[in-house]
Amino acid sequence: MKKILLLPIILNFAFTSELTMLQLSGVKAQVENEEVLIQREIHSDCIKFAMEPELFWGEDFAKKEVSNNCKKTFITSKGMVQPINYNDKVKTVGELEVLEFIKTKYNKSVNNYALVDTRPKSWYETGTIPTAINIPFDELEEDELFMDLYLENLKKLGIKKQKDTYNFDNAKTIIVFCNGAWCKQSHAALDRLIEMGYPQEKLFWYRGGILSWNSMSFTIIKPKE
Repeated sequence: MKKILLLPIILNFAFTSELTMLQLSGVKAQVENEEVLIQREIHSDCIKFAMEPELFWGEDFAKKEVSNNCKKTFITSKGMVQPINYNDKVKTVGELEVLEFIKTKYNKSVNNYALVDTRPKSWYETGTIPTAINIPFDELEEDELFMDLYLENLKKLGIKKQKDTYNFDNAKTIIVFCNGAWCKQSHAALDRLIEMGYPQEKLFWYRGGILSWNSMSFTIIKPKE
């Protein structure tokens, strides 16, 4: 009986360890016909600092003794913090799950999976997660003046519009994200997709977004024109 009870724990530990290792090995992906290694890009100056509270906690979150190469500055006064879960059907994921998604899903079947940056194009162009496509949250609203753009966005997700209904037979499994836990753009994109009837089991939410991704020193790229 003990062996039977321990087996799920052992399997879960093995899975977690393999997932954790992705931040060390990195994940390779094709972006615009170029191979990109997605990894934690930590400056050598940062390695020598131990995780000691006197170095990390203060009004500026880092003391002057810490190299500027090891510091990041974030705006903390904007946005409305979103709950950890969108609902009980759409799973919230973190950085390691995004890496695993790119490695085992996107890299093997780009026609069935997509990482979706829901921020406006101007934000997307300043830097995004490698392999991410840009579908701004407000371009998921049907607009007669921009119908071609709207239909193109649906096509990127594998959705077909049929008069007043939508066909989700080829809908992709997607992860959506925006600027951070205080950004409502990806939340709004999920609202619209679910309103259309998008299968919720195919929707995942990276709540941390660019802010969390950048804070962990993972690779960010600027999309080519």
